[in-house]
Amino acid sequence: MFLVMGITGKVGGATARHLLARGKKVRALVRDREKALSWANQGVELVDGDWNDSAAIERALKGVEGAFVMLPPIWAPSPDYKEAKGVIANYVEALTRAAPPRVVALSSMGANRTSGHGMITALSLLEQGLRDLISPTAFVRAGGFFENFLFGLQVAQGGTLPAFYNPTNRKSTMVATDDIGAQIATLLTGPAWSGQRIVEIGSMVAADEVAAQLGEVLNLDVKAFAIPRAGWAEALQQFGIPKGRSGPAEEMYEAVNAGWMDLGVEGTEHVPGTTSARDVFAAAQKAVTA
Repeated sequence: MFLVMGITGKVGGATARHLLARGKKVRALVRDREKALSWANQGVELVDGDWNDSAAIERALKGVEGAFVMLPPIWAPSPDYKEAKGVIANYVEALTRAAPPRVVALSSMGANRTSGHGMITALSLLEQGLRDLISPTAFVRAGGFFENFLFGLQVAQGGTLPAFYNPTNRKSTMVATDDIGAQIATLLTGPAWSGQRIVEIGSMVAADEVAAQLGEVLNLDVKAFAIPRAGWAEALQQFGIPKGRSGPAEEMYEAVNAGWMDLGVEGTEHVPGTTSARDVFAAAQKAVTA
């Protein structure tokens, strides 16, 4: 039995799919059983609770062979990252008391740094918080998600894919969430290890390449367009971030453009992505038209 946090999200869902495909039993901590009904229908054991309840996390950890943990994605965090700190404290308390045989945590490229990277601060705090667990722990530092470009299926009909990456021909680490889930499942079910591991996952890809692959799916000539720095706040509002709260997201993209998300941090393992942006776009397009 393996605990998967965030099963109704992209990475948690991908992890659960890969574990089930390997014939493994999966347990999920869920706040809304209705939202997780499809997983229950696939045999996933649902435990009521969420990441703000350390006792519920501890209950969900009982008897598992391994646990996947992650932070809820918050694009407009408080200045002191109190949301992340609260979840991390709950994880530490539960994982210390239940101490599963292994823990895999979703982190991010750039989490090796402790400041100047906006939203990734939360994942840096997660790595720091789980560093002293007695359980063997692996941190999966993922690149930027290809799925974050799915808005392009609608907006790129005019031939342009807006991006925060500048210049658009500069490569940074990107990955599909399905590849992340596959790697997490491999870590949870593969050979045991001791101490800590840090696994970088993804491949170096430029926004220009993402745009070209989107164009192949849409049968259009699509070019990436770097959103001017002065327009980032307004653009992020269009993605749902409240006005005046986009600072952490802006700082994150500045860090990406500065090269902080490049592969090859000392002391890390590397797993290349096998799913392309084209694959992600094609699957989403198929799902819409099915």
